[in-house]
Amino acid sequence: MSNMNENNTGHLYDSAYTTVNIDQAQKVNPVPRNEAVDHPDHYGGADNPYEAIKVIKAWDLGFCLGNTVKYISRAGKKDPKKRIEDLRKALWYLQQQINYEVLDELDRSTPEFARDK
Repeated sequence: MSNMNENNTGHLYDSAYTTVNIDQAQKVNPVPRNEAVDHPDHYGGADNPYEAIKVIKAWDLGFCLGNTVKYISRAGKKDPKKRIEDLRKALWYLQQQINYEVLDELDRSTPEFARDK
């Protein structure tokens, strides 16, 4: 059974759980490197300057555009039989981004779509 305590902000917390710095946690319990998870070949690999995650971060693409790039970059490489599926996923995420931007544009320019302030 865990002990409930009150911290200095007056909030209760469970003393069985603690917050740790990510770097400290990695030193105590390092995540094993696994090619299937860490820099997989179907996303370009660790040595490729155009690896999907590097491009997504460098260009600050966000979720939808990042997934668009991810699925385009891996199309047919992770599973050659799923090339069309990967391209459809890329198109779906791209359409989501377009939808968000169109709605945002309407929201800013049309009184009936005006945001609550």
